[in-house]
Amino acid sequence: MAMFSSLSDRLQDTFDKLKGKGRLTEDDINVAMREIRMALLEADVNYKVVKSFVGECKERCLTAEILDSLTPAQNVVKVVLDELTSLLGSSESGLALAQNRTPNVIMLVGLQGSGKTTAAAKLAYLLKRQGKSPQLAACDTHRPAAADQLATLGAEIGVPVYRGDGKDAVAVARESIQEAVDHLRDVVIVDTAGRLQIDEEMMVEAVNIKQAVKPDQILMVVDAMTGQDIVNVVSTFAERVDFDGVIMSKLDGDARGGGALSVREVTGKPIKFISTGEKPESLEVFHPDRMAKRILGMGDVVGIIEQAQELADEEQIANAERMLREGFTMYDMLDQLRSIRKMGGLGKLLGMLPGMDRAMNQTPGMAAALDDSALVRIESIIYSMTHKERLRPKTINGQRRRRIAAGSGRSVQEVNALMKQWSDMNKMMGKMRALTQSGKGAKKQRKQLDNMMKQMGIDPKMLG
Repeated sequence: MAMFSSLSDRLQDTFDKLKGKGRLTEDDINVAMREIRMALLEADVNYKVVKSFVGECKERCLTAEILDSLTPAQNVVKVVLDELTSLLGSSESGLALAQNRTPNVIMLVGLQGSGKTTAAAKLAYLLKRQGKSPQLAACDTHRPAAADQLATLGAEIGVPVYRGDGKDAVAVARESIQEAVDHLRDVVIVDTAGRLQIDEEMMVEAVNIKQAVKPDQILMVVDAMTGQDIVNVVSTFAERVDFDGVIMSKLDGDARGGGALSVREVTGKPIKFISTGEKPESLEVFHPDRMAKRILGMGDVVGIIEQAQELADEEQIANAERMLREGFTMYDMLDQLRSIRKMGGLGKLLGMLPGMDRAMNQTPGMAAALDDSALVRIESIIYSMTHKERLRPKTINGQRRRRIAAGSGRSVQEVNALMKQWSDMNKMMGKMRALTQSGKGAKKQRKQLDNMMKQMGIDPKMLG
């Protein structure tokens, strides 16, 4: 993840130095803790948070259990991972919506420019995908065109927006509840006004809206690129509005990310969602343990599997069964490319694999090579094939490859590379197909495959 790239590299460098030593001394721990402290301060983490975090890590690392163990360096990494997870929130904290109230009301607060209006639309999109029937309320009556922006975003995701008279924010908020009742909407997301800085008028209006609609959840939208200044902002909002959790926006930026690591420790309020892009689907439930692992270069394989399962539908499962029976076509490759794009693109997907974040940060041009344009280039090659060639790629000989390259505006080498990828995928499908066949040896292999898929949370029945 771009925001934590520098911090991640510094921490991994520190751990690499420890791993090069057989046994660790107290001096080794002191040096490592000093480097961790400097890395966190340079990442703009609040100094009080850094002092507490490093103190806890050092105390645990200096125990005989760590120093006298056979793998002390690995245990130090485990200690830092545990403390970092605790710093970020220990466990997932989702929306707490009332079961006996319709509609539920979610109120968003925050400074102007924090991404609040966009976050409101993203949250509506997420709830809609979960089977809810959300409605947006345009209660930012101060910023010009704020209601128009929300209406445009609502239209894109198919969620209605209530605007009222556009003058009295409290009245608009109150009326939006009745509008939701009249149209059987079960969630109302109230987008309130922001300011360039905290002011009394802003706080009074937010408090009045809260009293008028009695929200089930108040979420503060925080720009992750704000840095240590986040601490003063969230502390003031916590005192006046008493919000329930945080939506961290712009986590895909290239700032140092210290604010994101400071907010929960300072306010005691959990980070509930993070936003890692501009698209409606870029809002994600925040998992502290997974974020901690990614910062330490351990990846988020579970996240990849969950995203793949979320995107899987009956048609895709049927396609998987057909691929196992008949082989892997170029149409199947197109489907895979579309799925990758839905999951945030190739760069994001690979960045969730252990060690890949660091590799992309340290390899010039690698991140650019893994952006969506790489997928577009592959698509252009496949679209230059005939229907029969896409169904039977084995028929694509040298002459056809030259024609496909010319038609797509790509080189023959790029066409050859795509054909190699297809060949590898087809071979893998062939091996999986063999595991589904009858026979004593195959049955044993099939059982092993089923167990492996169950561990990954995938239903083995999809193989037929």
